[in-house]
Amino acid sequence: MDLLSGPSASAHQAARRAVRGIDRDGRVRILAAVAHRVGDLDLAEDATQEALLQALRTWPETGVPRSPLAWLTTTAKRKALDVVRREQVLARKLVRHGRASERDPAPAGLDDPAEQHPPDGLDDDRLGLFFACAHPVLKLEDRLALTLRFVAGLDSVAVAHALLFPLPTLQQRLVRAKRRIRTLGVPFTAPAREHLAERLTDVQRVIYLLYSEGFARSTGDVHTRDDLTTEAIRLTRVLHELVPATAEVMGMLGLLLLTEARRPSRIDPSGAPIPLAAQDRTRWDQRLISEGISLTEAAASSPQAAGYTIQAAIAAVHAEATHFDATDWAQIAVLYRLLEAHEPGPVVRLGRAVALGKAHGPKAGIRHLDALAGDPVLDRLRAFHIARAVTLEALKDGPGAAEAYRLALSVPGNTAEDNYLTAALAGVEAPAGDPDVRPPE
Repeated sequence: MDLLSGPSASAHQAARRAVRGIDRDGRVRILAAVAHRVGDLDLAEDATQEALLQALRTWPETGVPRSPLAWLTTTAKRKALDVVRREQVLARKLVRHGRASERDPAPAGLDDPAEQHPPDGLDDDRLGLFFACAHPVLKLEDRLALTLRFVAGLDSVAVAHALLFPLPTLQQRLVRAKRRIRTLGVPFTAPAREHLAERLTDVQRVIYLLYSEGFARSTGDVHTRDDLTTEAIRLTRVLHELVPATAEVMGMLGLLLLTEARRPSRIDPSGAPIPLAAQDRTRWDQRLISEGISLTEAAASSPQAAGYTIQAAIAAVHAEATHFDATDWAQIAVLYRLLEAHEPGPVVRLGRAVALGKAHGPKAGIRHLDALAGDPVLDRLRAFHIARAVTLEALKDGPGAAEAYRLALSVPGNTAEDNYLTAALAGVEAPAGDPDVRPPE
C-alpha cells in the first residue's frame, strides 16, 4: 500500500469480494449473535448492516481479517451495544438526575461482547433466534414470518410468497412482531429444557415450511432451492441434538432425510421436474435413506410418535420400493388414514386419495379425487389438479386431463413447473399418433 495515496484499488476490490463472500447464512449468523446480545431485531439488523459498511472502509486499510465473519460479528455486536449504552445514558439523564442508573444498571459483561456466550452450553445463536421468533406470545403467522425472514434469511418478497401474504401485509406483520418481541423482552435464547417440548411444535412447523419452500418453490424460475432444504435439515439436526429422545423430532429428521435422498433425481439437467414414477432410483442417496429409516423406526417405537413420524413412514415405504410399480400403495393408504387421525386436512386427504387410486386403479382414484373437488385449499393446490390430470390420462380421458392441466397452470407456481405442465398439456391435446408431441415422462 502507498502510504501517501491510500489503499490500492486491489485492496478495495479484495474488501468488496470478502464482504460479498458473506452469504445469507453468514449474515443470519451475525444477526442472530447480535439479537442474542441486545434482544432487538431492528437494532440487530441495523448493526449488521453498519458492520458490513465498516468492513468496506476498514479492510482496504488493514487487509481482510483471517475470519471475516468473526470480525463482522464482533463489530456488529459492539455497534449495537454502543446504541444500547447511548440509550441507557439518555435514560439516566432523563430520570431524576441520573438516579435511574442505580436502579437499572447495564448488564454485566456489556463491555466485552466478543466474550459473551449463550447459556446452557447452546452455542448456536440461530437456535436462540429460532425460539425467539417462534415464541408463543406471537401469533402463529407472525412466528412463521419472523423465522423465515430472520432465521432463514429470506427477503420479504420470498416470505410473502411462501406464506401467501400480500407484501404490505407481511411487512406490517414483521413490524408489529418485532415491536412485540422488544416490548415484552422475549429472550433470544433457547428455553429452559423443561419448557422445550411445548415450544418445539411451532419451531418444527417453521422448519417444515422452510423445507417445503426449498423442495418445490412457490414462485421463481427454478423448481428447487437446495440452500433452503439444507438449512432446514441442519436446523432439524440441531433440534435432534438438543432433544434426542423426542419422537417427533426424530420422525421429522427421518422425513426430511428420506425426502432429501431423492433430490439427485428430482430434476433433469435443464432444471425441469421429474415425476416420482420416472425418477432413476439408482441415484437416490442410500446413505440418507439408511439414516432416515433408522430414525423413523426409532421414532415409531415411541408412544409419542405422531404426524411427522407417520409421514416419515410413508417416505420410507417409497424409499424401500425398488421401482415405482413395486410401491406398496395399500400400506401408504393405511398410513395416510392414520395421519388423518392426527392431522385432518385436505392435503392429507389428497395424499390418501392418490394412494387409493394407485392401489385400486384409476377409476377408484378419480372417484376419491373428485370427492375432494370444491375444497378451497385444494382448488389453489397444483398437486390436486396434477393428480386429477394424471389419473384422467390413465383413464384415456384426454379432454378431462387437459382441463385439469390448465387448472394446474392457473395456480401460482415456479417457472420450471409451468414448463413441465405446458408440455404435459400439449401432450394430451396432441392428435392421436402424433409422435412429435409427447407429454413429459
